[in-house]
Amino acid sequence: MTYQEKLAAIRAKMLTNGVGAYIIPSSDPHMSEYVPDRYKCIQFASGFTGSAGTLVITAGFAGLWADFRYFEQATQQLRESGYELVKLKVQHTPEYIAWLDEQLPAGSIVAFDYQLMSMVLGEEIKEALSVKEIAVQDLDLLAEIWENRPELPDDLAVLLPEKDCGRDFKSKLSDLRLGLQKAKADVHVISSLDDLAWLFNIRGKDVSYNPVVLCYALITAAEVRLYLHDGKLSSGDLNLLAERGVTVKHYQKITTDIQELKNCTILLDGKRTCYQFLTQLSPSVRIIKETNPVVFLKSVKNETEIQNTRAAMVSDGVALTRFFKWLEENIGKTEITELSASQKVKEFRERGKTFAGISFASIAGYGLHAALPHYCPDETNNLELLPKGLFLLDSGGHYFYGTTDITRTVPLGETTEEEKLDYTMVLSAMIFGSAAKFPKGTRGYQIDGIVRQQLWQQGINYGHGTGHGVGYYLNVHEGPQNIGPSNAAVAIDQGMITSIEPGIYRPGKHGVRIENLVLTIPGATTYFGEFLQFETMTLAYIDTSIVVTKWLLPEQINWLNAYNQLVYEQLKPELSEDEALWLAGKCRAIANQSTI
Repeated sequence: MTYQEKLAAIRAKMLTNGVGAYIIPSSDPHMSEYVPDRYKCIQFASGFTGSAGTLVITAGFAGLWADFRYFEQATQQLRESGYELVKLKVQHTPEYIAWLDEQLPAGSIVAFDYQLMSMVLGEEIKEALSVKEIAVQDLDLLAEIWENRPELPDDLAVLLPEKDCGRDFKSKLSDLRLGLQKAKADVHVISSLDDLAWLFNIRGKDVSYNPVVLCYALITAAEVRLYLHDGKLSSGDLNLLAERGVTVKHYQKITTDIQELKNCTILLDGKRTCYQFLTQLSPSVRIIKETNPVVFLKSVKNETEIQNTRAAMVSDGVALTRFFKWLEENIGKTEITELSASQKVKEFRERGKTFAGISFASIAGYGLHAALPHYCPDETNNLELLPKGLFLLDSGGHYFYGTTDITRTVPLGETTEEEKLDYTMVLSAMIFGSAAKFPKGTRGYQIDGIVRQQLWQQGINYGHGTGHGVGYYLNVHEGPQNIGPSNAAVAIDQGMITSIEPGIYRPGKHGVRIENLVLTIPGATTYFGEFLQFETMTLAYIDTSIVVTKWLLPEQINWLNAYNQLVYEQLKPELSEDEALWLAGKCRAIANQSTI
C-alpha cells in the first residue's frame, strides 16, 4: 500500500467507527523515545522516520505536528503521502489539541490507542476537549491495515554483575520503597524501560540504540513483580531474581494485575505510564501522580558508574581520534559520503574491546545538511564530503560500561569567514557552559542562559535544548535534568552527567554544533553557600584551526588549551606512535590573542 492508500484505509475505519479525528503518537506502551519496529506507527502510516512527532487525521486534513529539528526531514519524507507538516511553535507541546478543539464539532469522537499515549497527555486531551463534549475512545485503527506487522523482539536479556553497577538491587529497592513511603503510596507500577533496567541491573537489545528490555514492574512494601516475555532470561538469571525476592510473570499479565488492584494507593508517573493503565484501575484505587522515584535515583551516578564512564570516554576518544585522522588523510583522495563516514566511525568504535553498540543513529551532516540538527543520512540523502567547508558529526557509543554522546564540527578544507565566526561563537558558548560555577540548587534553564548569552548578543539562537542527562550504559537521553529554556523543576545536582551542546544553524549554508558531556562535581563553599561546577568527561580534541581568537576571552583560550592537552595526555597511551603524533598536532596550544 502507498501512504495515501494507508491514509484512505484509516479514514474508512474512522468513518465506520464514527471517529472525527484519529491521533497517532510516536511512542510505545513504555513511553519510549526509540521504539521497537512494531510501534513505528508514524513511519508505517506516513513515511516519516523522525523519533518525535504526532499524526492527526480528520476527514478533511492529515498532518504531522513536529518541531524545528524535523522541518526539513518531514518536508521531504511527507511528499505525496497525503500528510502536511504542521510546524510546532514550542518544542514538546501538544499544539494539535487546540487545533482539534477549533476544527471538530461538538459531540465528536477523538480516538487513539490508549497504550501509546501517556497518562498526562491522555488526560490533557480528554479535559481540553470535554468543554465541547468531545469524547475520547481507545482504538487501534492500524491493527487490521498493517500487514505483516513486526512482532516484539525476543532477544535474550542479561543481569549485569552488580559490582559493575556500583549498587545492588537490594539497596536500590530500599531507596525506592523509601520514596513510596514519602509519597504515602502502597503500590508503584513502573513502565519506563531505562528506569527498570537501572533498578534491576538488567540490560537487553529490545530497542534500537537503548540497551533495555521490554518489561514492567509492580512494587509494594512486601512484593516485587517483574513482567517479562517468556525466554528473556537464562535459568541462572531467573534463579538470581528469585533469590532477590523478585517474582517473574509474563509481560502481558501486567494488565490483569492492574485491573485486580483494590482499595490501595498507587503511585503512577504521568509522563512515563500509558493512559490505558489509568483507565483500567478500579474506582477504589487512590492515585498519586508523581515522578517515579527511580528517575531521580538513577540520575545521580555512583562512584563505580563515574569511574567506568571515564574509562568509556577513553575508548570513545581513541575511536574518534582514529576516525578524524583517517578523514583528514583521505578527504579529496577517495570518495567519502555522509553515510560512509557514519559507518567508518562505527567501525573505529567497534575495534574497542568494551564496545557494546552505538547509542543513537549518527548525525553526519556536511555543508548545508549540517544545518539540520537531527539529520541522518540515508541512501536517498547522502552528500559526498569535499575538501572544503564544515562537517558535523554527532555520534555516541555504549560500552561495558558507560554511554557517550559527542559532537564535533571540523573543517575539511577552505572555510568562509562566516563559518569561522559561527564556529568560534559556538565554541565560546560551549566553554561558557563547561566552565560555569553555580550555587547548589541551580536549575537547567539558568545554565542555559549562561550558554546562550553570547549568541543572543549577536542576535543568534538555536531551537533545541542545550543539554540532556545521559545514562550509565543506558539511554543516551535521560531525565529528569535538562539544560534548556523551559523551567524544569529539577536542579543540576552533584553526580549528574549532562551534555552541553550549543549550535548555530544557517539553512542552505552550514551548521555548527560542539558537544561534550560533563559531570557535576563540588565547587567551593563560601560565605554565600555551596557551589557546584562541571568536570568535562568527553575526551576528543576540539579543532582550533578555524578559531577566531579575538572572539574568545583569555580565560576561554586557557580552558581550550588545557582541555586539548588533557585529551592528548589521556589518549596517548592507547594510541600508536603515528596516531599520538597526529593528535599532538591537533592539541597544540593556540596563542592567547584576544582583544576583548
